[in-house]
Amino acid sequence: MLPRALAVTLPLLASLSAPAAAHAESSPGAGATLYQINCSACHQATGEGLKGIFPPLAQSDYLLADKERSIRIALQGIGGPIVVNGVEYQGVMPAPAPMDDQQVADVLTYVRSAWGNRGDAVTPAEVKQVRAALAATDADKNDPFAPLPPPPAGYRLREVVRLPVHAVKLATMPGVDWLLVLNNSGELYRLEPASGNLARVLVAKDYAELGAGKIDVLGMTIDSKKRLYLVTNQRVAEQPWHINRVVIFRSEPLDATGVPRLKPWLRSSYPWGFSYYNHGVCHIAEGPDGLIYVSSGARTDGGEVDGGIFKKDTIYWKGGETDTTAAIWRIDPNADVPKIEVFARGIRNAWTFAWNDRGDLFSVSNGPDAHRPEEMDHVEQGKHYGFPYQYADFPATDKPYPYTPDVPPGLTITPAIRNFGPAAGGSETKPIATFDAHSSPAGMLFCNADWPAPLRGKMLVGRFGNFLLDDSYGYDILAVDLQRNAANVYEARMTTFFAPLARPIDFLQVGKKLYILEYTRPVGKHGTRPMNPGRILELSW
Repeated sequence: MLPRALAVTLPLLASLSAPAAAHAESSPGAGATLYQINCSACHQATGEGLKGIFPPLAQSDYLLADKERSIRIALQGIGGPIVVNGVEYQGVMPAPAPMDDQQVADVLTYVRSAWGNRGDAVTPAEVKQVRAALAATDADKNDPFAPLPPPPAGYRLREVVRLPVHAVKLATMPGVDWLLVLNNSGELYRLEPASGNLARVLVAKDYAELGAGKIDVLGMTIDSKKRLYLVTNQRVAEQPWHINRVVIFRSEPLDATGVPRLKPWLRSSYPWGFSYYNHGVCHIAEGPDGLIYVSSGARTDGGEVDGGIFKKDTIYWKGGETDTTAAIWRIDPNADVPKIEVFARGIRNAWTFAWNDRGDLFSVSNGPDAHRPEEMDHVEQGKHYGFPYQYADFPATDKPYPYTPDVPPGLTITPAIRNFGPAAGGSETKPIATFDAHSSPAGMLFCNADWPAPLRGKMLVGRFGNFLLDDSYGYDILAVDLQRNAANVYEARMTTFFAPLARPIDFLQVGKKLYILEYTRPVGKHGTRPMNPGRILELSW
């Protein structure tokens, strides 16, 4: 399962990730030339930056306080937060393109002496010494990123940026050269993929009321009118039981900077999950009909109504699911007072959903702790997809828990899509509905006409990877060929498109490029490495 509630700028200091100028003999103007080529776009020709976004280099206490640190940043980049002249900056300067010792010394000498700065010069020998110290660092103690996997045949792969925080969603809009990257604590980052420039442009306190309890921000999209939506969940200690307060924030149409001003758009709430966790309301997207669709995850693992081991704890409601949980909502974006319409029910925890070119909607859903396959569903209005009464292709009489409720009289359950393999646990002789148990399907998209012919018309599904079981499952992107059978029911044939990946949680297509968001660094569930923040990869063709 995915974690229950996933606990306008350029780089921070100098945009040295841009291609370095050709080496020139040391001269008074060498550093200034390097600065103009590589740094001024971010920190301005005056070195003043932009307050709260680009840190200043002019009269910068952070820059002048530690010469060795400034050399280290010029060589390997830095991730935030940092405080410069009393203002916090949160972002990432990626490791720069190669520069020799003389070039690094020249540009740092310039910025340490320009605009009223009174720092002493940096010498090539000092740069060489810091470079040697960095090279000698024991990488095993620094939680290294996994090596880049080989890309699928005919594709190119590169690392775009290493992230300072765990990120959960990506979004963009036509006509811009940036992506927005969402952290589940409500931070929003702006990424320029061409350079790897990344910086924080929004924090939760800028738009949300944080005093009531911890916030989880699990959904993000930009609609056809260029409005940004963020979906927030907040555990609030109300009486007689705790609730999950859901607020969907929406901005006015974004301009070229991508920096939003958010206001509450829709408010809802329901009793917090049956125990310490709550799946929450997460994915949001605009449908082909122009309406807004939202996934609302289950508030239980398997329909518990007595609280399980928490049954004596009166802060948890003992009523199982509600009318708006384990469902997909539909909302009219033009309504003066938006209201939730439950579009379909019985979908346990759809981290994502997507439409094909015919307008058919598909979701991929994380299953229970019980060992059952995880579902892909063809979602149609008014239908029920089984949770918590039936799981995958097991009959309703095969109950995963003693407390699994019986199917209510008169309820028709629509079965999940069957996977005939060869990947993700299915085969022609033993199809399953739909993925290996606990492999956690996550990101999802339809391959349009921009894709190479072998993938065109198929779905891509990323799998976050398991926490349960001894062996690793998932950590990949699947190509899903969906075709209707003789009974006019969708069937899936799945192949592994790209693996291994470090818990891919979302991806986003921009033209002939696919941006893949890795949640963390290790590939697989074994070992003792921490789940430190991951990175964004670019797959192009």
